[in-house]
Amino acid sequence: MSEHEYEKQVTIREMKQFFDFQQVTGNEESLDRWVIVPDVNRPGLELTGFYERSEPKRIVVLGAKEMAYIRTLNEETQWERFDVLTDPYTPAIVICKNYEPPVILRELALRKNFPIFTTPEPTYRVMVDIISFLDEQLAPSDTLHGVLMSVYGKGVLILGESGMGKSETALELIRKGHVLIADDRVDVSRVHNQIFGQAPDVLKGVLEVRGIGIIDIVKMFGASSILNRIAVDVAIHLEPYDKSEEYERVGMDSNYVEILGIAIPQIIFPVKEGRNMAVLIESAVTNFTLKERGFDGAFEFEQRVVNLIEDQKENQS
Repeated sequence: MSEHEYEKQVTIREMKQFFDFQQVTGNEESLDRWVIVPDVNRPGLELTGFYERSEPKRIVVLGAKEMAYIRTLNEETQWERFDVLTDPYTPAIVICKNYEPPVILRELALRKNFPIFTTPEPTYRVMVDIISFLDEQLAPSDTLHGVLMSVYGKGVLILGESGMGKSETALELIRKGHVLIADDRVDVSRVHNQIFGQAPDVLKGVLEVRGIGIIDIVKMFGASSILNRIAVDVAIHLEPYDKSEEYERVGMDSNYVEILGIAIPQIIFPVKEGRNMAVLIESAVTNFTLKERGFDGAFEFEQRVVNLIEDQKENQS
């Protein structure tokens, strides 16, 4: 199967460099193998000779239990089982707690130019770390046109057509002490059922404002005015004000925008002269935070209206 059939891959070289694993077998070419499955395999059943439903594209992790079981196998059985574990689809083998690779496994790996690594870390830690690393590296991703800010600690994605004043609003928010993540282009990825956003490298720390041009945010406002990455909590959609349109006044309606299969709460702001969008966004984020904590102003207002109607009915009866 060709690697080009998959949208994303992580090479074993990248993983080795990230975790600083000790390489036992395999040369530089062996590190060109790639991983496409964000999971690992502790091959208990495979070591017993049961291969049905086994996923060969996962990184194999050998811990204390596997190493103890391997010592009970005779040489002929080890040759057979290790031959399967080091097949062309298996990316690599990681042996935990600095256990020495079994002699037969090492010999097979040397013959096949197969990468085996050792690490002093315990098995559970290696599994969690590798899965987390691969989950992020292989996460579905997309690019959006908008601005991503941290407002009161919440990831706020400002969307809207060109000319709606997204960058100008971001500049005003930065002046108020909030933090820029990305302007114009936001690279988003889905990790652990959350959407994270960041700026492409070439656009990090800069903001483009019509009439001014490119602004270096760090030089103008300091290093604390930018952030590399944040989870997207809420979207603010700026759209031209249309007097014929009926806009939500009470705040009972729930709007969402779907990003990579995740529904993100969305607030629609009509843009017209005289509206301070930065202040409105600050207020919207504060209200959103209160809702998360169980304080819903719109719901409480609705209850007041219901109670008032009930009181009027009782007084009339």
